[in-house]
Amino acid sequence: MRLFSLLLRHAALGLLLVAAPAWAGSILVWGDSLSAGYGLQAGEAWPSLLQERLRKEKLPHRVVNASISGETTAGGRSRLPGALQTHQPTVVVIELGANDGLRGLPVKTLQANLQAMVDAARGHGAKVLLVGMRMPPNYGPAYTQAFEASFRDIAHANRLRLVPFMMEGFAEQRRLFQQDGIHPTAEAQPLILDTIWRELKPLLR
Repeated sequence: MRLFSLLLRHAALGLLLVAAPAWAGSILVWGDSLSAGYGLQAGEAWPSLLQERLRKEKLPHRVVNASISGETTAGGRSRLPGALQTHQPTVVVIELGANDGLRGLPVKTLQANLQAMVDAARGHGAKVLLVGMRMPPNYGPAYTQAFEASFRDIAHANRLRLVPFMMEGFAEQRRLFQQDGIHPTAEAQPLILDTIWRELKPLLR
């Protein structure tokens, strides 16, 4: 009877092991409303589409989307250590800075916060993908150029893979943006994913 009980326990354990997904690690998406899915239905934002693509590509990574609408690089910097400890990601996708730019915050502060997040992620052994942003021309050429260059400078200094602009290829197509003219529609999310995927996939090897 005892032997029979032990056999049942081992069989049940075997079923649990088979059913449990063998995650290779987690991908932490660390962004603002552009990644949080502002104005979209659940499952429509590009991080959700990323999880589906990973499944189709048979890549056993789990996507953790910890993006918050309205987040700045300062907020992301302060929250990141706790998220790294909780999720232990193998890859961190940093998509922050748009709200810094819209508020006209100093570019040097943006760069310092981005660098701190890169250092924190790497300190936990995670690879980093940096996602850049551009500002509308009405912010003036000096600010917009310095803002855009800040992402390139951080990527170059740290030898990071960089997505220069997540809205590459459709930023001028008004129909792919919600009424506010800032947030992409559900139709645009696969385009964002394609742009990010080109730089993200090599980090998953």
